[in-house]
Amino acid sequence: MLEEFTLDKYERPIISLRITLTNRCNVNCLYCHHDGMVKSKDEMTSDELYTICKIAKKIGVKKIRLSGGEPLLKKDIVETVEKIASLDFKDISMTTNGILLGKYAKSLKDAGLDRVNVSLDTLNRKTYEFITRKDYLEDAKNGILKAVEVGLYPVKINMVIMKDVNQDEIDDMFEFCKENDIVLQLIELIESENCDDDKFSADYHYNLDEIENEFADIADDIHEREFMQGRKKYYIDGGEIEIVRPVDNSTFCANCSRLRITPDGKIKPCLLRNDNLVELISHVRNGESEKRLEEIFIAGINNREPFNME
Repeated sequence: MLEEFTLDKYERPIISLRITLTNRCNVNCLYCHHDGMVKSKDEMTSDELYTICKIAKKIGVKKIRLSGGEPLLKKDIVETVEKIASLDFKDISMTTNGILLGKYAKSLKDAGLDRVNVSLDTLNRKTYEFITRKDYLEDAKNGILKAVEVGLYPVKINMVIMKDVNQDEIDDMFEFCKENDIVLQLIELIESENCDDDKFSADYHYNLDEIENEFADIADDIHEREFMQGRKKYYIDGGEIEIVRPVDNSTFCANCSRLRITPDGKIKPCLLRNDNLVELISHVRNGESEKRLEEIFIAGINNREPFNME
């Protein structure tokens, strides 16, 4: 009999499973890594995802996050959420760019989705087009407001801060979030593998230390999030804001409680590594037993090595 949750060999509990449903997307963001594409016909089906989540539940996973690419491009996304929700996880969330959220928010809520994180870096149309190469800002904003309306709670906005692009728009975004009961997460840009790292970082990286110090000075209250790398929540003037640091650091690794599934059905033990993936989906498609699938999950967990250690 397994314990309530499974520990890796560094005594880190496996609490969350993040599943990349697709790496297809309907925008082309400046900082996106654009990992190798998986054809839609090769993506995991709702039944296969149900099986994977069922095994994850057996080994103690409490939370599921669905992501992409853009997960709402998956044609059976509502059915997928409904099947996963039938397993009664503590929390099912999704990360989306919000463009199709107005269409799907109510159905997703009814299917069992608890909450959404929406990637939105600006409320300015020209800036949005510069970052995404698309003109979907109003669709994204409408999707966010629809998510709030149907009760996906909390709605969070992920805002990647880029030097000389949107660092002066934080106040406007925070006001939008406060007005609509949305949590704002400011994300410090990480280096992109899709272009010259040094030049890209020099052009766009914006250190958030000064901003976080300002928040600490004016916050009405500050809470530290458990199992979230010591990330702090700042409560300011009735709003809530967090700062998300680049993950290639020892604090992130020491507190990591998440396992990942790639869009082609492999277990990814570490966010920052691709040399220790564990094949899973072929075993699901071959109809192997739940016991065998559980052993494969455990093998993935045993492959977890902190990318950075002190």
